Amino acid sequence: MRRRAFLALPAGLLPCRPAPASPQIDEYDPGNLKLAHRTPWDAPDGDLHFLQQIGLRWVRLEYGSQDPHVDALAKVQRRFARFGLSIYGAVHHAYRSLRIQLGQAGRDQDIETYHTFLRSLGKLGIPLAPYDFHPANTYTTNYVIRRGYRAREFNLDDFRARVEKQAFAREYSAEDIWSFYTYLMKAVLPVAEEAGVKLPLHPDDPPVAKMNGVAKLFVHYEGYRRAEEIAAGSPAWGVRLCVGTWLEGGDRMGKDVLEMIRDFGGRGKLFDIDFRNVSGPLPRFVETFPDDGYADLYPVMRELRKVRFNGSAVPDHVPELEGDAGLRRAGTAYCIAYMRALLRRANEEVG
Repeated sequence: MRRRAFLALPAGLLPCRPAPASPQIDEYDPGNLKLAHRTPWDAPDGDLHFLQQIGLRWVRLEYGSQDPHVDALAKVQRRFARFGLSIYGAVHHAYRSLRIQLGQAGRDQDIETYHTFLRSLGKLGIPLAPYDFHPANTYTTNYVIRRGYRAREFNLDDFRARVEKQAFAREYSAEDIWSFYTYLMKAVLPVAEEAGVKLPLHPDDPPVAKMNGVAKLFVHYEGYRRAEEIAAGSPAWGVRLCVGTWLEGGDRMGKDVLEMIRDFGGRGKLFDIDFRNVSGPLPRFVETFPDDGYADLYPVMRELRKVRFNGSAVPDHVPELEGDAGLRRAGTAYCIAYMRALLRRANEEVG
């Protein structure tokens, strides 16, 4: 076609050339980051259908204190599978027992329950058991309206003046809590290794050194480094990086979010991501939608792809939109769509 005739064509009739082949990998390729969502074990079928509708294929199962044996967990796994949902990680609250986290009598019984859960995960091919270690924690001091949606707020001054209380009969030092954490790791890491299950450790949220009379350990980079030393090279030990928690700490964290990804992700020790934003660092923050906080989350997604992170990433503490309840479908869809857009752009850029 001659140039003059070409330019005379209406815009809708201009001939199109095929787009060049893209080197990016598909969202669902095994080597890609896995978009997932925190989902209760007893979520109604309607919620599971909703997750299927917005394109999710993985969930992090919130299993609470349910029966840890393989038959009970397999029943949940089969129900989720009917909606095309695979359980990539599962959380059982046996590890949250105060007998474990405060070194009380009877902790071995609770640890054995957790052993049973880890072995069940291994038998069912569920690779992650995310956990945290912060007894006597306070996450929220208020709920506020931000840009018209309802969100959680933490104000350190308000916490100290109004909310904080002596949680137990005595205070617990950092060395006390380190001894209890070490006891748990020495007991569960060998079982996790044998089961083929990884244990991603969540940071303390918010990253405040002591709350309600109990010290917290994972409030900066050095806490993670010490935990890694305790794990003594175990392939089961790794990091569940909560982006929002790390942003809450700001420059007090020792490394920023991108540096954490390069360090632990670059060494294959980054297993799980909580992907959220906040309005600003301590002493006060609001947990926002991913586009409404003080951090640009695209560099975070891009860095995850650069280190070839292929674990799961979930929207965390989803704010509440009009009509939301239960799984907060509107807010969840908003977060997943935003994360998917960032992931696709990162796949294009990083390849």
